[in-house]
Amino acid sequence: MSKEGLFPGTTRRDFIKTCVAVSAMLGLPFSMVSKVAAAARKSDSRPAVIWLHFQECTGCSESLLRSTHPTVSNLILDLISLDYHETLMAGSGHQAEKSLHDSMLANKGNYILVVEGGIPTKDNGIYCKVSGKTAQDSLKKAADGALAIIAIGTCASYGGIQSVGPNPTGAVGVRDLVKDKPIINIPGCPPNPYNFLSTVLYYATFKKLPELDQMGRPKFAYGRKIHEHCERRPHFDAGRFARAFGDDGHSQGYCLYKLGCKGPATYANCSVLRFNDVGVWPVSVGHPCIGCTEPDLLFKTAIADKVQIHEPTPFDSYAPVDLKEKGKGPDPLTTGVIGLAAGAAIGAGIMMAKKLPDGPEKGDDHGQSE
Repeated sequence: MSKEGLFPGTTRRDFIKTCVAVSAMLGLPFSMVSKVAAAARKSDSRPAVIWLHFQECTGCSESLLRSTHPTVSNLILDLISLDYHETLMAGSGHQAEKSLHDSMLANKGNYILVVEGGIPTKDNGIYCKVSGKTAQDSLKKAADGALAIIAIGTCASYGGIQSVGPNPTGAVGVRDLVKDKPIINIPGCPPNPYNFLSTVLYYATFKKLPELDQMGRPKFAYGRKIHEHCERRPHFDAGRFARAFGDDGHSQGYCLYKLGCKGPATYANCSVLRFNDVGVWPVSVGHPCIGCTEPDLLFKTAIADKVQIHEPTPFDSYAPVDLKEKGKGPDPLTTGVIGLAAGAAIGAGIMMAKKLPDGPEKGDDHGQSE
């Protein structure tokens, strides 16, 4: 095969790397890479995508703009057919509206609807309008002809910061309004763009949606807790915690749990996939995870609040490594003596247990006399 890229400006190597990465994220065997690549190459397999903006900061789209495998131009021109996106499209006004209408008509029943932002419902939804139509009306009309809906970002998935009490606009997520279409939530503030790309490529390859969890999130991206793959996890297991921003523990990369890190209760792949193609994510640069993929954590708990760990590790009989700090614990000699005493007590208990009878003797009616 030629060294020229399968897409303009993309080398064959980069294209294959993208397909391998997507296949790995989806948990597919290596033998499926060729099918993913074939689906991405076929122009007739490109799903039509209509992308609507409502109550949001455009951070999800901004995150998409920073993806490089593929670049956003290759994504919207070659991997998918992005027919409408208010931020990225060249047209505006009546031209943009015509593009939206034409795509919905030509691809009725076959396009993927992407929604970014929460949807206000109070006062008949007047707090967000595009082209004179409320977000509610635009969502309903676009959802009617959609094959499936991807709610990208926490705002579209759960309502986001707009829905926090007192929620003056009555903001909600897509799932609260649309009940008759498959909805895939890709939460995050912002979400990783490759979670979106992988979801779309999965559909293009297999003509079905990926397996979802109980929150409507694709399991390949939200199936495990951040805590399980965090680079600070060894410090957590060893009892090494940063206690204040800028202290010695913080500067040495200790676990951020005591500063309010929500990683032990947050399902996402941030610690593995990371952001902006430069290998960073909030915890790696010293900020606790704020639980932005979880509707009960983001904006509803204070950043400094610690989450409950139901199965803590290490268990609470482990001594913290900083036991001697500022006279908080006994010296090594005292610790050793206590350990010897505990060991002796356990040993004595074992020996006593060995001397006890195993059970009632044969013929003995439960050890009781007639």
